[in-house]
Amino acid sequence: MIHLASQSPRRLELLRQIGVEPGVLDVDVPELRLPGEAPADYVNRVAREKAGAGLLQVVARPGAVVIGADTEVVLDEEVFGKPADQAAATAMLARLAGRTHRVISTVWAVSAARELHAQSVSQVRFAALDAAAIAGYVATGEWRGKAGGYAIQGRAAAFIEHLEGSYSGVMGLPLCETAGLLRAFGGVNGEW
Repeated sequence: MIHLASQSPRRLELLRQIGVEPGVLDVDVPELRLPGEAPADYVNRVAREKAGAGLLQVVARPGAVVIGADTEVVLDEEVFGKPADQAAATAMLARLAGRTHRVISTVWAVSAARELHAQSVSQVRFAALDAAAIAGYVATGEWRGKAGGYAIQGRAAAFIEHLEGSYSGVMGLPLCETAGLLRAFGGVNGEW
């Protein structure tokens, strides 16, 4: 059985989109970047730690495969993370406005016998945004719990001038890469 080491409704929705109905695991992994850690290495490490924490919960179940993922917004090598409050969300969106940033999304698939991972890097260009547009978006609350303070699948779609890469990766789980990992695990009993 496939398990998702995340409480993210977006990741669950994305897995269901490709026909996977995972068990959902609640994992508590600190998302703290180490000094000097490159953004891609940070995202990779956190995703692996989530998958590993999930595996510890189900390792005794035969055939258990755990998916762990992390997604971060990166501008000028700064990892934005999730804004703590409205002021932080406003500041993040103001910095992203009119610029191109990277969204790094890494997914790990782990079992008792093996582990594989894949990383997706997307380039997202925001339109120029004035203070009123940013304030209006922040007032919706959609920014809560979102890396970079926005949801591409929500109202922030109106801010995206250009996307090069994986739409689902920007949402939080790159589906092409995830499906490839699951195929490498045999689709778990030949189906998913």
